[in-house]
Amino acid sequence: MAATLSQPRASLHDLGCARIERALAQRVRYRYVKPTVLREGEAYLITSPCCSRNVDPDGGVINIALLSPLEGGGWLLCSHDHDTGQWLQHDEAPHMQPLLEEVCLDPDRVFWP
Repeated sequence: MAATLSQPRASLHDLGCARIERALAQRVRYRYVKPTVLREGEAYLITSPCCSRNVDPDGGVINIALLSPLEGGGWLLCSHDHDTGQWLQHDEAPHMQPLLEEVCLDPDRVFWP
């Protein structure tokens, strides 16, 4: 006899969003703004208010990073070129964690302009 679940289980996407949000809480830049993690199909889009005003003088929400699963396994990390509005491949790794560290540390201000 199959056991019945009293509550629905969290989807993998929900767990992925929570994992990314936890990692972003440890970031180095702009810790006083709250980034948002959204699902874009199978990918995760990280957005944030533009507190530096370098990209949006009004402080609106801007794209920060896009994490996409690769077909053969692993993850692709893209940064956003705010001048052209295009995503640029930044790095890839077999696991998400090293890519999240890149976004959180960001010494060259690629993700948090």
